[in-house]
Amino acid sequence: MCSLAMRVLFVCVGNTCRSQMAEGWARHLGLEAVSAGTIPGVAVAGNAVEVMNEKGIEISHQQPTFVGDVDHTTFDKVFSMGCGVSCPNIPLDGDWDLDDPFEKSLDEYRKTRDAIEAHVRGLIE
Repeated sequence: MCSLAMRVLFVCVGNTCRSQMAEGWARHLGLEAVSAGTIPGVAVAGNAVEVMNEKGIEISHQQPTFVGDVDHTTFDKVFSMGCGVSCPNIPLDGDWDLDDPFEKSLDEYRKTRDAIEAHVRGLIE
């Protein structure tokens, strides 16, 4: 069982969808969380914001961040979202192998959001 003070880093390529939703879920559930990307986009995807709002979680204030700007050594766990992220200097604690909903339907975002919720809840159970 993990402490609620656990610090988690979620890494993806664009840091606009999956990793942002993971950060939102983790914070909502009491973890300290940050997300970052290897090639970050310019803003969180509107559909990611919308489907998270459906669960009462606000992520519109979050911003994509370059993984190189984050000190990964300050985190207890680091997870890839399943996007073939290669971070040779960052040891990963797992790859969640999530489908990328980018530019897909709201239903695809919802499926990914719900899969992320299950993964994050697994960290605290």
